[in-house]
Amino acid sequence: MSPTSAVPVSLAEIARIAGVGRAAVSNWRRRHDSFPSRIGGTDVSPQFSLSEVEQWLRGKGKLSDAGAREFLWPRFEALGSRDESGLTIAEAARRMRSPRARSAGPELSAEARALAGDAARLGRSEGQRTTFEFLLQRWLDTHVRQLSTTPPPLATLMARIALDSRIGEGAGGLTVFDPACGTGHLAAAAAAEYDGPGLTLLGCERDPALAALASARLGFVTEGRDVVTEIASVDALRADPFPGPRADIALCNPPFNERDWGYEELATDQRWTHGLPPRTEPELAWVQHLLAHLRPGGTAVVVLPPAVASRKAGRRIRGSLLRTGMLRAVVALPPGCAQPHSVSLQLWVLRATPDGAASGPATQDALLVDATRSARPVMREQGPDWATLTDFVRSAVSQLDSPEEALPEGAVRVSLLDLLDDEVDITPGRYTASGTEPSRVELTASWNELADSFDELGGLVNHLSKIGPTGAEPRTTATVGDLAKAGALTLSTGQQPADTATASATSGAHLPLLTVADLLLDGTPTGRVTPSGAHAVAEEGDVVVAGVVRAFRAWVHQGEPMALGPQLSALRVAPEKLNAHFLAGCLRAPMNGRQAGTHASSSSRVDVRRLLVLQLPLEEQAVYAETFRRLAAFESLLSRTAGLGRGLVDDARDRLAAGGPTR
Repeated sequence: MSPTSAVPVSLAEIARIAGVGRAAVSNWRRRHDSFPSRIGGTDVSPQFSLSEVEQWLRGKGKLSDAGAREFLWPRFEALGSRDESGLTIAEAARRMRSPRARSAGPELSAEARALAGDAARLGRSEGQRTTFEFLLQRWLDTHVRQLSTTPPPLATLMARIALDSRIGEGAGGLTVFDPACGTGHLAAAAAAEYDGPGLTLLGCERDPALAALASARLGFVTEGRDVVTEIASVDALRADPFPGPRADIALCNPPFNERDWGYEELATDQRWTHGLPPRTEPELAWVQHLLAHLRPGGTAVVVLPPAVASRKAGRRIRGSLLRTGMLRAVVALPPGCAQPHSVSLQLWVLRATPDGAASGPATQDALLVDATRSARPVMREQGPDWATLTDFVRSAVSQLDSPEEALPEGAVRVSLLDLLDDEVDITPGRYTASGTEPSRVELTASWNELADSFDELGGLVNHLSKIGPTGAEPRTTATVGDLAKAGALTLSTGQQPADTATASATSGAHLPLLTVADLLLDGTPTGRVTPSGAHAVAEEGDVVVAGVVRAFRAWVHQGEPMALGPQLSALRVAPEKLNAHFLAGCLRAPMNGRQAGTHASSSSRVDVRRLLVLQLPLEEQAVYAETFRRLAAFESLLSRTAGLGRGLVDDARDRLAAGGPTR
């Protein structure tokens, strides 16, 4: 039997394999009687046999260039376990680089070993590193809620800061240390940025699957170079495999807010030269762990949550780090740089005392850099402008040992006398002007952006203002229920999962779950569930309707499939009868919601089946749909412009209150 015969795939996965949109696959299913029959799933989210899909696509000549790798991935998902699929990818990488290798660890099943062999053969024919990186990225994307990774631009920035800031170098070249390396993002960035002789990469990771993937990744990154790599699968704080000062640079993105980090058993550990970290301050344990592994003059760069800079419990350790000159700089990053994306994370730059230096700090100040306003994203889903952010941060940190040099706006040297008060708060925004006062360049850019928004709004107003009053003759309408009976659409309504929190924590959970509570915040799904017959699933092109008065709205869903909670419905149109954007526009009309709602309270439900839709020919629907799209764009742009305007008012007031010029 073919190894893919029992592997189920969804319409979305078939679309990826074929390199087309989901709507195209739905059309194939309707138009071709030979399309494979459903083997599982639900009517809304059907599943098909991978082997049958492969045979059909090949017969129709519809495979994309990336089809071979895409065919491989569902078999990894079918293993069912996050750990086994990760270890199988690592085993495949080992076989790619060592073709004669055939043995695998006892933790892999026979199915996983066979899959590793197939993946290795594909890699040798289509590119080993490309195939591995494809599988690794798909694995990370699938388990994004369970894993915290360091984005490559942030990893590169950290590596550059560390390389720029270290003093001297080990006799054997450069040694890089990461005690919580995950899948090796930081070590890979350091290897890419360092072009000198002799490189040693040391890492620890307590999750065996992540450790195996890190070893595999670094094997590809350093191939053909004089590099020694050693990744230990241990808890670095409890069982340190690399004792002693060995590293020239240390990079780390440690786990945040973990209470069970070894407080009791490590109370007398010699690494705590700046004080025993409180149970509630595990991040300060990682900071001291890094310092204990640095050679004299070595530099560590670590990602930390902002509370570590100000929490009362850690002030004694922060004070000691400042007095000894080991904490050299703190950089506040804009939100969106890494998980959690809503938080303004910080980079701490630490340095071990150089050989021959006095016991006290070389300088009597610390560098504080507020980059929260530098290259910040306009929209929440966008990340920062990494090129601008990197240039700003490196420009500021390059002045670390040059007290006579002028710093860029947003960076300041603060004397230890000012920092070593009762709070020892080293949050950059407390001391830098950019935390309260925008720069002239920022203000100019914001005013220009506002002017562009007004121009765009003007164009939409010019078009939308032509919408006139309704005609004297009433137009024919039909309810959603009638359209469903006529086969113009299918309607499915979300339900409350039996245990959303439990489902979210399982390795099989991979669909985001949208609820009414999410819509009342910012519309971002906060839960995840394993798809089943109990869930309505909205796929790309479906119309989603919130059937509750306080959050009543309708829109065409774009992006990956999404499970719907209670009071949310998915309407899938028959494209030969209904235009999805036309349908969403009709349903979204406020008077429609009022007519179909009970009006008893803001939590009253809207009967989606009673919502009215104009009856028009498909060609005329397309004309209305375009205008509905422009209305939606106008609404979104109006909201963004209002937020931008409010921010400019606040920024201008700050500047004027600080004595800035009036023109």
